[in-house]
Amino acid sequence: MTPILLSLGHGSALEITRNNVLATQLREVVHRGRCVVVEGILTDPYTATDIRFSKSDGGRIQIDHVYPLAAAWDMGAATWTPGQRRRFANDLAVNLLATGAATNQAKGDDTPAEWLPPARPNHCFYAAKYLTVAVDYDLPITAADNATLHDIARGCP
Repeated sequence: MTPILLSLGHGSALEITRNNVLATQLREVVHRGRCVVVEGILTDPYTATDIRFSKSDGGRIQIDHVYPLAAAWDMGAATWTPGQRRRFANDLAVNLLATGAATNQAKGDDTPAEWLPPARPNHCFYAAKYLTVAVDYDLPITAADNATLHDIARGCP
């Protein structure tokens, strides 16, 4: 794993980020206290299916980095300051998406040339998110990703 963000355990920045993602991307959210998400429903942005979330079975929903951490590392994040790496790894606005565990595992560290959302209607959304992250962080797009993204764009509204 690339050293962009370290998991610090319970109460860590990673756990706080996960709760923030869940709180903003799930609907019918139930909290414990002010911060911990214990229930909700996700409409998966990659599959367009609804997934019920419960803290007791939290592994069903994972947090994906649209522009994968490993790809970012290889494409320039290795030279970033620790602050830039933290910002990228925790960027709720553009880079983090809650998704089903199986879908996130299938995507892994793949970029658009290697993986696209299973739900074809969600390709435009994914391509736009990927490009937004690349632009926001001045990360390059490989020739293969560029070709794939152009193919997707031809079919977008």
